[in-house]
Amino acid sequence: MSDDDLWESIGQLQDWLARAQPARPPQETLLLRMLKLSEEVGEVAEAVIGATGQNPRKGTSHTWDDVRSELCDVIITAAVALRTLSPDAREVFAAHLTRVTDRSLGPDSP
Repeated sequence: MSDDDLWESIGQLQDWLARAQPARPPQETLLLRMLKLSEEVGEVAEAVIGATGQNPRKGTSHTWDDVRSELCDVIITAAVALRTLSPDAREVFAAHLTRVTDRSLGPDSP
C-alpha cells in the first residue's frame, strides 16, 4: 500500500465514522477520538498479557498475531485522530517523522 493509499483509507474511515456516529460538536468528536486511542492501547496490553499467559485465571488467551493486530489498530486509530485534528495529517505526520528520524539517527546517534 502506498502512502497515498494509506491516507486515502484513513480519510475514508474518518468519513465513515462521521456518518455512523451520532452528530456531536467538533471538539467533543476530537476528544472522543483521543479516548478511543487509549482504549486501543489497552487492548494491546490485554493481548500481550494474554499471549504471555500472565493472567492465571485466563492462561494463554491471545497470540502474538493478536498483539500485531492490536498494534495495527492503535496506528489506524492514531491516524484517524490526527486527521480529525488536522486535515493535512499526511504532511503533519511526514514532517514529524522526519524530525524524529533526524534527531534519533543524526550524526550524534549511537
